[in-house]
This record gives sequence, C-alpha cells and structure tokens, in this order.
Amino acid sequence: QVQLVESGGGLVQAGGSLRLSCAASGRTFSGYAMGWFRQAPGKERDFVAVISWNGRRSYYSDSVKGRFTISRDNAKNTVYLQMNSLKPEDTGVYYCAADPRGSWYSDDYNHWGQGTQVTVSA
Repeated sequence: QVQLVESGGGLVQAGGSLRLSCAASGRTFSGYAMGWFRQAPGKERDFVAVISWNGRRSYYSDSVKGRFTISRDNAKNTVYLQMNSLKPEDTGVYYCAADPRGSWYSDDYNHWGQGTQVTVSA
C-alpha cells in the first residue's frame, strides 16, 4: 500500500499560479508512476498529467498543456504539479494517484489521496 496526501490548493485569481504537492508514504514511491486528476462540481474526474517512475516521461491533457508542469522528487517521496496561467475552468478538487505503470484513466489507479481544492476566480 502507498498513502498519498495532497497539499497546496487554495484560492487564486485568474492568471495566477499554484504549486500542488503530493507526499507519499508506505511502499517504495519510486516504483510508481504518479498521476494528477481533477474533479469539478457535478463532473467526472478528469486526467490532468502523469509522470513516469523515474521522471523521464510526462504527459498532459490538452487543456493544461503548456501551463502545468508535473515533476517528482523520489528522494522526498513527493510529486508536484506547478500550475501557471490559471483559468476559472481549472477550478476543482485535485487528486494525486499512484499506479505501477501509469495511465490516463482514473480506473487504472488503486491509490488515491484525499484531494485538495483549487479555486480560480475570474
């Protein structure tokens, strides 16, 4: 098992930036690809970004490409999501998730954090 705890959410104006963190404990963090997902009120949980276990590969949804950057520090058991040029449509609860292989699909992940709220005001 791996336990995940997100932090760094908050309220920000459009055009601003936030950096989310996801701290992992339990089984070997470097054995997992890590994903970020988000869920807006009344909507499904959507893929945001994923990073490979060694940090060499990353993929983004079209809606955040060029604005968000996913990274990880295996020595600190932490994955990050740097969010720049935020838009009101980025509002939602952001979740990190762990999977040995990594995926764009939330159903493929068995380990989830509790989520952190991001609110972007116009």
